[in-house]
Amino acid sequence: MTVHKNTVLVLDCSEPERLAEFYAGLLGAEVRLSKDPDYVEITQENGVCLAVHRERDYIPPSWPRPEDSQQAHLRIMVARGEMDEAEREAVVLGARPIDTKDNSGPRDTRIYADPAGHSFSLVVIPE
Repeated sequence: MTVHKNTVLVLDCSEPERLAEFYAGLLGAEVRLSKDPDYVEITQENGVCLAVHRERDYIPPSWPRPEDSQQAHLRIMVARGEMDEAEREAVVLGARPIDTKDNSGPRDTRIYADPAGHSFSLVVIPE
């Protein structure tokens, strides 16, 4: 199998433009609408980094409930010393904290849900 370098992760949601704006703001990227009104891309200077797709009967993930699996999540790498600022920005953009304990260790990780309920984490870049 040949994997093309333009492979992209697509998240399902009920409001693709809203979720695309959230991730574009969080990643310092731009929203690119397509001819398909149900598909929106988030792009950076090196191309598409993420996309969102409208699912008409979308049901948000319910993780971290113990009976549900996480399935998938995004890890967004943050420079040491910028974690608090990144956390504030994520929350202002619409993220909901799930676990934001400050472990201040080499693997400082804080977990959130995006506006559509997908989990993602802010993680300090290892030195």
